Formats: sequence, C-alpha cells, structure tokens
Amino acid sequence: MAKRDNRVVYSTTDGDLRKARDPVEQARLQGGGRVEVRRETSGRRGKAVTTVANVPLRDAELKELAGRLKKRCGVGGSVKDGVVELQGDHRDVVVEMLRGEGYDVVLAGG
Repeated sequence: MAKRDNRVVYSTTDGDLRKARDPVEQARLQGGGRVEVRRETSGRRGKAVTTVANVPLRDAELKELAGRLKKRCGVGGSVKDGVVELQGDHRDVVVEMLRGEGYDVVLAGG
C-alpha cells in the first residue's frame, strides 16, 4: 500500500475532507464584524506598526489587499495569521482606503 493511500478523504460526519477549509479562515470569513485598524508598538522595539484585523477575505485575497495598502502607503509590510501589518503609522490612509472599498472600519485601541 502506497503512503498516499493512507490519507482519509471522506468522513461520514465531516464530508469530503479534500475540500476542508482552515478553521481560522472560516471564522474570519463568517465573522461579518468590523475591520479593526490599530497602531501597535509592543514587541517591536518602539517602532510603530499599523495592523488591520478581522477582514472578511480568504488568505489569497488578503495578500492582494495588503499589496494595495503597502503600495498606497509606500511602505513594507506582511500578512501574519490573517492580520495585515504595515510599517509605520498609516491609520488614516488605511481607514480611508478600506471605507472606500466598502468595509465597516473602526479605529481600535488607544
């Protein structure tokens, strides 16, 4: 029996496991809440970072959004665990851009 034949692909309780989604991504897509934009400095040696959380998009779409935000702000950044991180404090630009795309955005934190 080949190694690849040992993988379960169907379960009577969960259905087709080949189409299973990441549970964290599923929760983010079904959240429907507000997109939170905040400025963080903790754990970054005092450097400010703008984070965008709770965006109801799949991982690939979230990376595209991060690319547009980075280009608009002219900074670097990344996507980690469903949160877009942009270098520097760009909350006003990010909020304006997300509201323009139709998201319900709120400034979170202090």
